[in-house]
Amino acid sequence: MYKVTLIATGRVQGVGFRYATFQLANQLGIKGTVKNMDDGSVLIQAQADDKLKLQKFISDIRKSPTPFGKVSYLDVKLANFSDFDDFNMLN
Repeated sequence: MYKVTLIATGRVQGVGFRYATFQLANQLGIKGTVKNMDDGSVLIQAQADDKLKLQKFISDIRKSPTPFGKVSYLDVKLANFSDFDDFNMLN
């Protein structure tokens, strides 16, 4: 199982970024969560059995999964969190 924590900064809140991330994750079979943070960033925890799918997910997040958003920086860190059963949007 491959797991990462992503923190996206830029124009990532109020532009449909979480929903587009949710849709992308479901298309690629990624499990995890996406959540708006108080500082204006978006926190994503993502896991996959397939490393290439997770790399594609990260690449698409870096480009912004919504045309209304713009990721100016994406922090990517290997992670060790409890396994997820699906992908959820959190408030």
